[in-house]
Amino acid sequence: MLTSLSIRDFAVISTSELEFAEGMTVISGETGAGKSLLVDALGFLSGVRADAGMVRHGADRAELSATFSLSDSPAAASWLKANAMDEGDECLLRRVLRADGGSKAWINGRAATLGQLGEIARLLVEIHGQHAQQRLLSKPDQLVLLDDLGQHELQLNAVSTHALAWRAARKSLDALTERGDVEFRKQALSEALEALDDAVIDPLAQEALMSRHKRMSHGSELIDTCGHVAAGLEGDESRAGVVSTLNGLIADLRRAAPFEPKLNDVAALLDSAVIHAEEAAHALAVVRDDVEVDPDAIAQAEAALVRLHDLARKHRTRVELLHETRAELALELDSLANAEATQRALETALEEHQAAWATAAAALGKARVKTAKGLASAVTALMGTLGMEGGSFDVLVEPASSTQPDPVGTERVEFLVSANPGQPPRALRKVASGGELSRIALAIQVAAMRGDIAPTLVFDEVDSGIGGAVADVVGALLRKLSSRCQVMCVTHLPQVAAHGTHHYRVDKSKAEGLTQSALEVLDEEARVEELARMLGGSKRTAAVHAAAMALRREAMNA
Repeated sequence: MLTSLSIRDFAVISTSELEFAEGMTVISGETGAGKSLLVDALGFLSGVRADAGMVRHGADRAELSATFSLSDSPAAASWLKANAMDEGDECLLRRVLRADGGSKAWINGRAATLGQLGEIARLLVEIHGQHAQQRLLSKPDQLVLLDDLGQHELQLNAVSTHALAWRAARKSLDALTERGDVEFRKQALSEALEALDDAVIDPLAQEALMSRHKRMSHGSELIDTCGHVAAGLEGDESRAGVVSTLNGLIADLRRAAPFEPKLNDVAALLDSAVIHAEEAAHALAVVRDDVEVDPDAIAQAEAALVRLHDLARKHRTRVELLHETRAELALELDSLANAEATQRALETALEEHQAAWATAAAALGKARVKTAKGLASAVTALMGTLGMEGGSFDVLVEPASSTQPDPVGTERVEFLVSANPGQPPRALRKVASGGELSRIALAIQVAAMRGDIAPTLVFDEVDSGIGGAVADVVGALLRKLSSRCQVMCVTHLPQVAAHGTHHYRVDKSKAEGLTQSALEVLDEEARVEELARMLGGSKRTAAVHAAAMALRREAMNA
């Protein structure tokens, strides 16, 4: 429900802060005062494309904001939560229109696209009038309204469940058959796994292989280096080694130690050096003796590495990830082991869900036809009371073009209307007259009061081209509708305005050379005065005032 609306520098409105409540709110005013600006403001807050001409002359931007209570709109609350825009029990829509044509929008203080603004506004407010963006003109929404009115939830759930299950089975079967010949694929997988099993695919083994190959490839260099360094440590025929030299130095220190005991510590350090040097020489001998210089062994290691790189290219991966590829291929081979049984099971599931869907869809179709006839009859009857005598309303239920199970069933619907006798029925979305469209929408809403309905309904031009008793019927219907949701109606007819729970008047004035409009909430006395103005225009006689009081009294007692 709309609880407040703030308008600043929008069209001819300088500033307006409005509060709204439950029931039926009427908005009246003299011709040209700007009665429909409230509707326009809600339209822009619902995502209608920005028009720089709506910025008040002399201002650089227009600012609009509306606050909605979510207590009567669980769908809107769910949308806000799903889009991470929820903020308590209210929804604040805000939009700024710049004079240069740009605009920005926010939902609960978070920046939003016009698409998002339209999505959430659609769940909060529904505008019936001159604008084309109306739920009742959308064929999918017409189908939703029909199903909700007929309480087809159980049938629709059954149809949707089997259709979605059929699609899931179809997708799985397609994925299975896209692999081609199963036996051929199994043979290819087996050969690929055999090739991988013959290769060194374990990462640790690969590392050892590459290290061994590198060592063998540089075997001669390693042997020469180890021999050269070992000779330097141990000595050879041509020179004394480090060990021999250190031992001689230690002997010199021991001979001098009786004269300086500290030399024994130095000698001990050199003893350690001798031990480390001897150990190093032994380690060099081990490395030298372990080096392979066998050309055949080197060739085998090179062949193993080449094979690894070939396998990596074949499977489009890296050498170190071949073990993961092997696991994936093994998993696929396991899945193909029962491919034939899986395929038969999926084909059976397709047939079962197709049959179950067809049965459920047929039941839903019968229910839709029955509901469509009832809705058409009720709306046609209401049209007669709304000044469209001889007009008719029909709900065209026709088969969908799809041959596959559809989650919404086999039917598509379209609302058809003939506003006057002798006119062929046309799609509701093609009805030209804003007043006719608004009244037909009102009739549909009243006839479908058991069905889904927006928390706030706004009617503009609902009383266009009518008067007298018909206008009183329109007012009574709007008042009846307001028992189910919040209703706002822009009207120029006192018979409609008299039925309102709340009444706003739009006044136009001039200030500093600029035309301005302002909305004022009326108390009961002011309401009667406004009804008198609407009845008699400039003639404010006692008779007109008495008629206004009587009109208001009759409407309140209706």
